[in-house]
Amino acid sequence: MLTRVRVATPTKDDDELYSGYDDYHPAFNTKNINEDEYLQEALKSSYGKRTRLLTGFKTPGSAMRLGTSSGYREGTMRPVTGSTDPVSRPMTAVRGAGYTSQRNDSIITPRPVGTPTADRPEERIEDKIRRIEKSIMMLVDDSCVAASNKNYQLALEKAKEASAKEKNLIRLQDQSGMNDTHNMEITSLVMFNLATQFENNEMSNEALNTYSLIISNRLFQNSNQLKVNMGNIYARLGQIPKAIKMYRMALDQIPNSQKDYRAKIMHNIGILFVRMGQFNDACSSFEYIMQERPNFKAGLYTILCYYAMGEKEKMKESFTKLLAIPLEIDEERYTLTDDDPASKMVSEVIRDDALRQLERELTNVAHNCILTAAKLIAPSIDNSFTAGYNWCMEAVRNSLHSVLAGDLEINRALMHLKQREIPSAIDILKGLQKNSERRLATTAATNLSFIHYHRAEYEEAEKFAEAARASDAYNAAAYVNLGNCCMIKGDPEKAKNDYLIAIDNDPTCIAALYNLGLVHKRMEQYEDALDFFLKLHAIMSSHPPVLYQLAHLHQLVGDIDQAIEWFLQLLSIVPADPSVLQKLGEIYDQYNDKQQAYHYHYEAYRHLPSDLRVLDWLGAYYVTHRVPEKAIPFYEKASLMQPHECKWHLLIGSCHRRSGNYQAALNTYKDTLAKFPDNIECLKFLVRLCSDLGLKETAEYTAELKRAEKAKEIRERISSSRSGSRRSSGRSSGGIGGFSPGNVESPIPPTAALRNQTSYAPTSSHGQHNQSQQPIDVSYSDPLGPIQERPRTGMMPPRTPWGRSTEEDFADEEITQDLLPE
Repeated sequence: MLTRVRVATPTKDDDELYSGYDDYHPAFNTKNINEDEYLQEALKSSYGKRTRLLTGFKTPGSAMRLGTSSGYREGTMRPVTGSTDPVSRPMTAVRGAGYTSQRNDSIITPRPVGTPTADRPEERIEDKIRRIEKSIMMLVDDSCVAASNKNYQLALEKAKEASAKEKNLIRLQDQSGMNDTHNMEITSLVMFNLATQFENNEMSNEALNTYSLIISNRLFQNSNQLKVNMGNIYARLGQIPKAIKMYRMALDQIPNSQKDYRAKIMHNIGILFVRMGQFNDACSSFEYIMQERPNFKAGLYTILCYYAMGEKEKMKESFTKLLAIPLEIDEERYTLTDDDPASKMVSEVIRDDALRQLERELTNVAHNCILTAAKLIAPSIDNSFTAGYNWCMEAVRNSLHSVLAGDLEINRALMHLKQREIPSAIDILKGLQKNSERRLATTAATNLSFIHYHRAEYEEAEKFAEAARASDAYNAAAYVNLGNCCMIKGDPEKAKNDYLIAIDNDPTCIAALYNLGLVHKRMEQYEDALDFFLKLHAIMSSHPPVLYQLAHLHQLVGDIDQAIEWFLQLLSIVPADPSVLQKLGEIYDQYNDKQQAYHYHYEAYRHLPSDLRVLDWLGAYYVTHRVPEKAIPFYEKASLMQPHECKWHLLIGSCHRRSGNYQAALNTYKDTLAKFPDNIECLKFLVRLCSDLGLKETAEYTAELKRAEKAKEIRERISSSRSGSRRSSGRSSGGIGGFSPGNVESPIPPTAALRNQTSYAPTSSHGQHNQSQQPIDVSYSDPLGPIQERPRTGMMPPRTPWGRSTEEDFADEEITQDLLPE
């Protein structure tokens, strides 16, 4: 159904052509436009956002067809005639000329929010430059933050990106003719950051090239000071002359007012001269520092250079200058003078703050430099070590650092220990043990306990350990010494308790942790021992004794795979340790991996050819694999190690015999008999070998074997009778004087494991031995084991199934020509 639209007609009284169009149909009424749900939803859409500034609509009249008075243009907004509200013209094929019935020059057409960038007014070149500079600074900041977080790769990427943007900025300013407005500080900052990131990523050549570009540009202020950075790179690369040249060029550009900076550069120059061995030039650099900005490290290096040149007087003079350097630390600030609660609170706060930690670090550096210098020059500045140390102690007592005199006494005692002058060290430590200062007294007592323990004077060691504990109840070393003394006395429980107290006082006490592991291992508490050694491994990850204990404990608990892993880790740290190699070979041999066992045993032999266990195993390995001739060199080395051991000579002879070299075996046995004339085993080998070879010496060696066996029998009877008489003393039953032969147990001879038991003939009633009836046992047991029998081929003629030989079958037949081969 169509709705009739009311059309307004002009009146005579109204001359306005466009009057009468204010009355709309109710369907086009704009009074309730804010309450129209469909229209509001459209305004919220993407197209509605473009017309968010619209406050109302005017329905165009007939003049719209002419396109001359409404002022609408496609895609734009123009104010409606007689109204300040902009209206969007519907998109039609007729475009308005843009004229209005009224002149509104003051109205500025707003740009919708969603207008594309291409329709925006062109950005000013100054604003664009500022925007690029801001992005460059943000990239430099990101690069510095990444470098501070040790992410050098990301820092380098950001620095390169900033450098690329900076080059684009320079190109843009060149094109716009604004070269004079370029900020050179940004360029220097970008290049310096890029060079620094190259240096952090160990790209030395790129860093040097970038630093050279900065230095060559005279527009950069203070760029010559960057030669210090170039000198550092050259020093890292080992190009010391170039580094010294750069340091000196930078030193020329630094004003004299910057004394601290100049002193640091001179310190680097002096260190490089020391590395080159030019101690005279190094002394000049360090002397300059001691005049301008004296510090403890420079003083120590000065003494070191004069020590290298052998200048005794210069060493004394430099040591005096070192002691004259003030520490400039106010210790009274940390001392309470009253009982004020506020003062106590302040003292608690500043007692361990950052400033106090820095002061402690500086104090430790100063004390270490002084003590090191004293230990260095004491043996050289006078005729004897004692006289030199006395001069150093006197100089320290008269200086600002007189508190170090006691520490110097301790060092003096330790130096006596290094020179094996133990009585002198004990006298010095006993004098310090009576000192009123508790720190020195407990240190001296601890050292005295340690010295007496190693001298096996356990009572004295325990006494001084108790004195050290009495002086300082939190002295972990004193409890360790007490635990060691308890272990010597055979009280592992008390020793374990002392070690646990030491760990409570000092959780990082390595000696206590290690000894606790050993105590639990001795008590066969392997799991607890593993716990302590694993804790110690967390502190000392690459300590060979700890790794060995872990591997051995895993072997004891039966975890062979883990034991092998720990042994291999130990082997990566000490690859030439023969004991570790032998242990690995032993483990693999236990689990029948002969190839790996041979590899590790041979490696152990290669690093230590004198290990008898390894020599014995390698010889047995070759004998087992039927190459006895290769086992001979190992047994010969073992015989050189133990020349009075008959075992090795017999093994050598057995190897020769097994390899078929009977003459060498006979000579070896003869040499062995010459060295060991009463050795029954060697005589048996000779009798058997001479008998097999059909030699005349068989009877001679047989007679010697009889004599040797008879002498052995007599010795065994005498020893058994003595042991029987001792066992039967105090008893009245059996035999003369309580001796009963039936109660005597004859000891097993040592060689019973190597040969069969020999039977002896009984003696006659007249006490004479019946030699004619005594059988001679020439049987022997090869120390290498029985020889494997070869297949018996060709020894006996083949026999028929009924027991007759084939030769007997053809014995009566005549061999004719037709039976002979053609």
